[in-house]
Amino acid sequence: MAAELHVHLEGSVAPSDVGLGHVAMGDFAGFLQLFKAISERLETPEDYGRITTQLLQRFLTEGIDYAEITLSAGVVLWKKQDLHKTFHAVREACRACPAVRIKWCFDAVRQFGVEPAMRVAEIAAELRDEGVVSFGIGGDEVRGPALLFGEVYKFARSRGLRLTAHAGETAGPESIWAALRIGAERIGHGIRAVEDPELLLHLRDSNVPLEVCLTSNLATGVVKRIEDHPVRRLFDAGVPITLNTDDPGIFGTSLAHEFQIARKTFGFSEGELKSIADNAYRYAF
Repeated sequence: MAAELHVHLEGSVAPSDVGLGHVAMGDFAGFLQLFKAISERLETPEDYGRITTQLLQRFLTEGIDYAEITLSAGVVLWKKQDLHKTFHAVREACRACPAVRIKWCFDAVRQFGVEPAMRVAEIAAELRDEGVVSFGIGGDEVRGPALLFGEVYKFARSRGLRLTAHAGETAGPESIWAALRIGAERIGHGIRAVEDPELLLHLRDSNVPLEVCLTSNLATGVVKRIEDHPVRRLFDAGVPITLNTDDPGIFGTSLAHEFQIARKTFGFSEGELKSIADNAYRYAF
């Protein structure tokens, strides 16, 4: 069996499933536009329940028995949809598939600003006893610097939520440092930590895991060639990592495929891959 800690519900949908056909992303900005376009086609709580069922079936097929799914709660609110009803629909889908244990991360869109992020955190806190385990920020690191959200993270922590953040994906090590300063316990992506030896030591010594997404980073242009990905250097530096699909429908990947890349492209041994797989349970919220 296996576990996954970084998978977006909306990103589990293939563009063709919502009538978008083939869409060329080109770069990270293009990816954000595609993610937005898919999200806009999810118009009802039932739509969210349906794609949750599809993702759970994918998990069953792939032998995944635990996952922390990120719901773009900030986007749901931006669309002026009822987040409580949306979450009820996805929870009902989970109850119908008890073989996979699911926890939820409510994600705020950092470029939307602090006030919308606080609203996401407040609703996440309300739903903590119903399966919401964490709060995080995603989106454009440059337009939404992590340090803006210190009070939001402080509130979320005070309500018993665990904390994560996308950082070091399209921005440099300073973005990761900022996420750590506001309390992030895990870092989504974080691959540009490799540029800062002091940060690598801090992540290793503080036991802060990076949620690494190989195919995603290639597809969004974060790395130009898969061979350029720093996953091996991060691992060899002692930084805890997990492997994840991020947006499996958009990127056409699976967790097994991510491990295959690690094995074939970066020479990870079976023992090393087992330790990485075990990390997904070890660092689960």
